[in-house]
Amino acid sequence: MLYQILSLLLEVASGLLTSTCLLRLYMQYQRIPLSARSGNPLGRFVFALTDWLVLPLRRVLPALGRWDTASLVGAVLIQLAQFSALWLLNGMGASLVSVVVLALFGVVRMALSGMTALVLVYAILSWVQTQSYLADLLDRLVQPPLTPIRRVLPLVGGVDLSPLALLVLIQIALIVLGSLQAMVLGATAG
Repeated sequence: MLYQILSLLLEVASGLLTSTCLLRLYMQYQRIPLSARSGNPLGRFVFALTDWLVLPLRRVLPALGRWDTASLVGAVLIQLAQFSALWLLNGMGASLVSVVVLALFGVVRMALSGMTALVLVYAILSWVQTQSYLADLLDRLVQPPLTPIRRVLPLVGGVDLSPLALLVLIQIALIVLGSLQAMVLGATAG
C-alpha cells in the first residue's frame, strides 16, 4: 500500500513537471512567446515550474535550431528520476537499463498524453466560440498536427472531425508505444 501511494505521488509530480518541460519545448518550437509581456497566460506557470531545471541545463546544452534541448533533457531527467526512485523502492530488482528505457518511453507517453489534453480542451472551446488568448494559444498549439488530417478528412455535415481523428491516431500511437516498450524491456531483460 505504501509503495502504491509513493508511486502515485511520484507519478503526479513527475508527470506535471515532465509535461510542463515538454509544453515549454513545444511552445518554443512553435515560436509562441512565453514572457509575461506577451500576454501568454501559461508563460509564468511554465517558467515557475521549469526554470529551476531548464536554465542550468541551458548553460551546457545549446538549442538545436528551434528545438530547446534543455527542456527536452529536463523532461528526460525528471522521468529518469521518477523511474529511478521506483526502482530503488522496488528493491532494485530490474536492470538499470530498464530504468532508462522506461524513462525514455515515459517522455514520449507524456508528449502524446499532453497532446491529447490539448486537443480535448481545444475541441471543447471550439464548441463555445470563445475569443480569448487561451483559445488562440490552444489553436496555435493544436493546428500543426490537425492541418495534415484536415487535408484528407473533409467536413462532415459542416462538422470538423479532425480533432477526433487526431485523438484516435494518438491512442493508436500509445498502443504501439506500449507494445514497443514491452518488446524493448523484454530484450533488455534477456
